[in-house]
Amino acid sequence: MIRSDIIRGHLDSIILRLILEKDQYGYEISKQISLKTKDRFQIKEATLYAVFQRLEKKELIESYFGNISHGGKRKYYTITTFGKAYLKETVKEWQETKEIIDLFMEGLD
Repeated sequence: MIRSDIIRGHLDSIILRLILEKDQYGYEISKQISLKTKDRFQIKEATLYAVFQRLEKKELIESYFGNISHGGKRKYYTITTFGKAYLKETVKEWQETKEIIDLFMEGLD
């Protein structure tokens, strides 16, 4: 398992990237994170919904209710145009950060 504090600062970008692929609801996003990381990282439900609230407040995502499924309506999240621009910037920032960290961490086998 990966320590959550290492990833915490990148959760907004991770969730935006998943929503960029297609509109999704909370549980679906949680499952995607687990699948893509082969269960090395799992997001807690409370953390996930706190990120949704933060992203909506910043107008990076919007939410809407889908059709009734399994007894209730699901709340879906979609990325906004502003969210796409923000994601593009955070990807550039991540690439630069990774390059700098790699300078210090490579060759420590």
